[in-house]
Formats: sequence, structure tokens, C-alpha cells
Amino acid sequence: MSNQPLSLRMAKSVERRYRPGMMKWHYEHGLILYASLKAAELYGDDSVYPWVYSMYDPMIAADGSIATYREGEYNLDQINAGRALFILYDKSGEERFIRAAARLRSQLETQPRCRNGVYWHKEIYPWQIWLDGLYMEGPFNIEWAKRHGDMAEMEDVVRQLETTYSIMRDGATGLLYHCYDESRGMKWSDDATGLSPHFWSRSIGWYLMAAVDVLDYLPKNHAGRDSIIEIIKDLSLSILPFQSKEGMWYQVTDEGEREGNYLETSGTAMFAYSFFKGVRLGYLSQSYLAPARKALEGIKEKYLSEDGSGELHLGGICSVAGLGGNPYRDGSFRYYISEKVVSDDFKGVGPFILACTEAEQA
Repeated sequence: MSNQPLSLRMAKSVERRYRPGMMKWHYEHGLILYASLKAAELYGDDSVYPWVYSMYDPMIAADGSIATYREGEYNLDQINAGRALFILYDKSGEERFIRAAARLRSQLETQPRCRNGVYWHKEIYPWQIWLDGLYMEGPFNIEWAKRHGDMAEMEDVVRQLETTYSIMRDGATGLLYHCYDESRGMKWSDDATGLSPHFWSRSIGWYLMAAVDVLDYLPKNHAGRDSIIEIIKDLSLSILPFQSKEGMWYQVTDEGEREGNYLETSGTAMFAYSFFKGVRLGYLSQSYLAPARKALEGIKEKYLSEDGSGELHLGGICSVAGLGGNPYRDGSFRYYISEKVVSDDFKGVGPFILACTEAEQA
């Protein structure tokens, strides 16, 4: 296994620990399996697909119904696990997979929206936009739209990215705030702007990956391409000054070495992936390769390890971060650094695999 590229090594390490029957219909499970498929695709490795199939197989019934999925929650997080359904359908020809994708698409047809047209993150978070949500639904939604020739839906995906960027961008730093409350009803939201008080690297990473991935499915002549590319350029440029000397980014992006802040893996991997892919596809200049490589090397040096059996493990991953809820999360600096830091969490390992696939192409 040690002779394999790092992306495949990581995917194979996950496969050893993550077996059929362990999957939940959840964005991070979908993320790790999708990332593993992309690594396998790069190298023509046929051994990963049967594992991914075996994970999804018990989840999807013949009519396309999905175990544990509840459309009425209106939870954008549930959509991202659908990205692999397109690959499963293309490879297997089994209609149940595209029927399952149709069920997810059905949720988006009635997903509540803010007055500005952007989806609520979840029904339990009314009038709220979270950066995470743009990744959870955007790439899935635009691939569905491309497969069905739905230009209006493509426009909607682009418009939601643009609207979110304009609302949540900080004029001084160019960074994006984690959340926005259109109603101004949450204690964490600023009375004037509706924005949460801090920049969280992983949330910015979700958004940037969404913008980069959406372009895979947007026609070359689509008017929205230039707008999304400009967003990628502007946001990438804004992120760069906050890269640490070790190559990684901090949990709270702009707070550097403030006591309690730490170098965080998932956000760093997302930025590295977006930089590498942005260069490869011509959205970013070649100058972004150096910080992308530095970021990946920083993760490997600080948080990547190998156990006695040759399996790889990845640490330094923020377990979770959000706002509101019970117990209440106030979005303070103290809150963001108080959440658990864990190893082998799919929210970090998935983007790391994706970043490695791009680095290996570069």
C-alpha cells in the first residue's frame, strides 16, 4: 500500500475502518465516499467502486427511497450525500440511484428560502444562510440541472452563490462570515448586518469548494461563469494573507496565534484543494501552487501519521461548529476554539483526499 499515491492510500485506510452497515445518510459520509471515488478515477483503480457501492447499497431501495432520510426536515446537509448517486447510476445502470437523486432534488423544489432567494440552511434554522449550505446543495443541484438541461436551475445555483458572497463578505478582510440571519432574530446575529461575529476557516472552505465545483457543470458560454471565477479569485486572494508560516490556516481564520486558536486541518485542506483545482482549470494563476503545496505539506507534517499496520490517520480536525441550537452556540471566538479537535473525521479526511488528488495532478 505504501507505493500508492497518497490520495489512494488515504482512501484505502478509510475503507479498512469504514465498512458496509456503518454508513449514515449524512453529508460527511457522502463526502468521504465521493472523494474516494475521485481518487480512484484519477488512477483507474477499480477496487474502490465496489466498496462505495456496498456502502450505498443497503441505503437505497428499488423505488429510490433512502434509509434515514427525511425530506420534511428541509436540511441542506442531507443533499451532499447524493453526489455519489450520479456515479453509482452511471456505473451500475440501476435506476434506484437516479430515483434517489430525484428525491433529493424534490426537497430543493420546496426548500424554504430567505427573501433574497437563498435557501434556509435547515427548517430548524429559519431565515438563516450558512456558508456550509452552498456546498451541501450547489454541486449536486447543478449536476442534476446539467443532466436534465435545466438552465433555470443553473441560474438559481449561480445566483445563490453570488447573493451569499455579496451579503457575507467582510469589506475589510474580504473573508466570509460563517452565518447570516435575515430576520436578525438570533442572539448571535449583528443587529445591523445579520452576520455572525467570526470567520471560521472550514465554512469559508465549504463555500470556496462549492464555487470551484459548480463550474464543472456550468456551460462554457454561461454568463455566470465569469462572475463565479471572479469570486474564486477574490476570495482566494483574501484567504492568502492568513496562511500561517507552517502552511496551514487557523480555526478562526483571522485570529492567528491568539491563545486557544489552532492550526486546523479541514479548512486548510479545502483551501489547498480549491487552489490546486483553480490553477489546473485556469481560474487562478500559477502563483497559487506554492501556497497550495505549502498547505498540504503543513497538514502532512503536523497531523498525518501511520500506524503499525500501515493505515494512515489524520488529526487536527474540528469536530463540529455551528450557531444557535441547544445548548446555545453563540459564535464567539471562545466557542469556536472550545469544540473538540478529533482525528479521522470525514469532514477533514474527505477534503484531504480531494486536495491530494489535485496535488498529484499538479
